[in-house]
Amino acid sequence: MQNRAGSFITNLSGEMAYQSFRPASLPPVPDIELNENLVAKLVDANRKIAVLEGLACRNPNMDLFITMYVRKEALLSSQIEGTQCTLDDILGPLRDENANQNVSDVVNYIRATEFAIKRLDNLPLCNRLIKETHAVLMDGVRGQEKSPGEFRYSQNWIGGQGSTIKNARYIPPNPEDMQTAMSDLEKYMNSESNTDPLIRASLIHYQFETIHPFLDGNGRVGRLLITLFLMEKGVLSSPALYISYYLKMNRIEYYDRMTEVRRTGDYEQWVTFFLQAFAESADDATQTVDKLTALHDKSISLLDDISSRQRPNVLKVFTYLEANPIIDIQKTAAALTLSYNTVAKAVALLQEKGILKQTDKAGKAKIYSYSEYLNILRKNT
Repeated sequence: MQNRAGSFITNLSGEMAYQSFRPASLPPVPDIELNENLVAKLVDANRKIAVLEGLACRNPNMDLFITMYVRKEALLSSQIEGTQCTLDDILGPLRDENANQNVSDVVNYIRATEFAIKRLDNLPLCNRLIKETHAVLMDGVRGQEKSPGEFRYSQNWIGGQGSTIKNARYIPPNPEDMQTAMSDLEKYMNSESNTDPLIRASLIHYQFETIHPFLDGNGRVGRLLITLFLMEKGVLSSPALYISYYLKMNRIEYYDRMTEVRRTGDYEQWVTFFLQAFAESADDATQTVDKLTALHDKSISLLDDISSRQRPNVLKVFTYLEANPIIDIQKTAAALTLSYNTVAKAVALLQEKGILKQTDKAGKAKIYSYSEYLNILRKNT
């Protein structure tokens, strides 16, 4: 059975025989048909991403928000894979002491994202960069025994818990076909093309997930590829777009539409779905930046009447809060190289102004949260 997306081929024989998918290389032949609906979605997605980019370029606090976005995207992308973890688990001051497997998975995704973006300064988006990023993602966590940083040498398959190759939902390319397909994908990512980068990003993500080149971590690396490709093409200047929320909310459709491409070769329905994901994600990110900016301005105005003697230290603690919205006094003091008492006074003042609330206790240490800020970020997690 063959269509423009590829064909299922038989491996081994007799009792051991199974069918794996051999993907056709990108771009599809014939190329994506730009029907009216698809063009409308493309225009909308590009417009909304341009609005987000404009905001990102003008906003003095954007770096800070992006730090938070990377954490949120890491959390949502990991939740798609079944990771049980909340935003508070990742942002808490006792994260390292209390780190469980779930928290470690997300923390590694944050590290992998930061690593890959930095690596793009020296390397094009290539298989070497993908493997290096995978090694960071899988370092010391679940799946670390599954060849971190290496493409697989064995057959993998996708199915429910305990499924075998016999009843798998999908069997990716065999190792030989996988190597060829990844080499082709690398060429496509780096080729000159007149196709809109958003369409290309959606095709790259589909192709990577279909190839499934690693024994574990494919979904997370595949979603990170979207951001890396759009940054490399200059569509995004930073990882300000968190697409995993949309994919998580539409998880069944996300998987079904991928299957539909492999089954029928209908790339158009997949690209249309993905353009909707871009549009809604950009819209959501823009609204979040606006809310965080308004909250920043409101909080700063609440600090207008504090004495000039206290002001520098209170502002220092407040700035720290925007990057670490859940704190304890001791760790904050160490991070800011201020005395415990100085931070305690600043925290008391921020509580008085209604910016900080005591939300928990860990042993003797009190935990404080910048609740309004967290509530904006917690949306959809």
